[in-house]
Amino acid sequence: MAREKDASAWGFDTRAIHAGQAPDPTTGAIITPIYQTSTYVQEGIGRHKGYEYSRVSNPTRTALEQNVASLEGAPHGFAFASGMSAIDAIMRLLSPGDHVVASDNLYGGSTRLFRMVLERYGLEFSFVDSSSVAGVERALRARTRILFVETPTNPMMVVADIAGLAGLAKKSGITLVVDNTFLSPYFQRPIELGAEIVVHSSTKYLGGHSDVIGGFVATTRADVAEHLAFMQKAVGAIPSPFDAWLILRGTKTLAVRMRQHEDNARAVAAFLAAHPAARRVYYPGLPDHPGHALAKRQASGFGAMISFVLESRARAEAVLARLRIFALAESLGGVESLVCHPATMTHASIPADERERLGISDAMVRLSVGIEDKEDLVADLAAALE
Repeated sequence: MAREKDASAWGFDTRAIHAGQAPDPTTGAIITPIYQTSTYVQEGIGRHKGYEYSRVSNPTRTALEQNVASLEGAPHGFAFASGMSAIDAIMRLLSPGDHVVASDNLYGGSTRLFRMVLERYGLEFSFVDSSSVAGVERALRARTRILFVETPTNPMMVVADIAGLAGLAKKSGITLVVDNTFLSPYFQRPIELGAEIVVHSSTKYLGGHSDVIGGFVATTRADVAEHLAFMQKAVGAIPSPFDAWLILRGTKTLAVRMRQHEDNARAVAAFLAAHPAARRVYYPGLPDHPGHALAKRQASGFGAMISFVLESRARAEAVLARLRIFALAESLGGVESLVCHPATMTHASIPADERERLGISDAMVRLSVGIEDKEDLVADLAAALE
């Protein structure tokens, strides 16, 4: 217990390894066990040891929830089966007729959920450029209840002013939700900037090894926490104990991984910015990125996601075919470097004219820069771009 009481005073790296993870009291095991059980024996009617049924709660999942909540600086944390189920649980705070203002350049799966699923149940969505606080304010309506933003966005790397949007949300009586998947709590902590809810695809940097699917929600609000706990129980979109354990294993190395991810990404972005084949490079760490100063102010790093535009789709396809270390695959945030073609992969569900308006052209390529030797990554790109 003493270890847990001291956790709030620890630094990020220490909390990543220890928060929520006291040694097992039965055996002394330093690693949280995988409590692979569906139910728990009770001492009598209404008397149990804190656990009744693993859809409701499980000790391995509890450790994960306490750990990531600590990293985000939130009093409440909830693990879900995927990032999409986490977002869906948040949206179930709403009622038919309620309105959501969202970033117009979201992950394609989020847009698909909003437009093709939730609109059928009476929710309304407006998609706006979240880099403009004034533009977001103009989109608000009487029944706006949630402001949902990614920052940086996927795949255009648009940076939103979290503190500015948090002030607008507070003034307007709405809830700011920030998808923090791209930067992770190591580089960016939206709750410290005024957000009330933070969501993650823990498949990505939190897990970090491309071997698990998961989602996470952290919140400062007790009423939202009560709702999310009810959603876990009522809907059941929760991670298995083994999946929770895998993500918990991932967070232990989050800090060291993120430092290497970013170091590599800076080298790759600088190489692409100087290469004549790259017509545009989107990375907040580049000084000419329109959100560079804001990103530098509200985050401690720029992450490892980079998008760039070539002269044509044919050139993009040729580059993708020639890469040897960067693997053509969906997803991001693993230790291995990945490359994708957003127009036909992550954002294929977005209509072509909408993609074009947002700048997601057929000539765009998105990189998730891993933690390999950066010299090898640059060489791989150089050979592919020849």
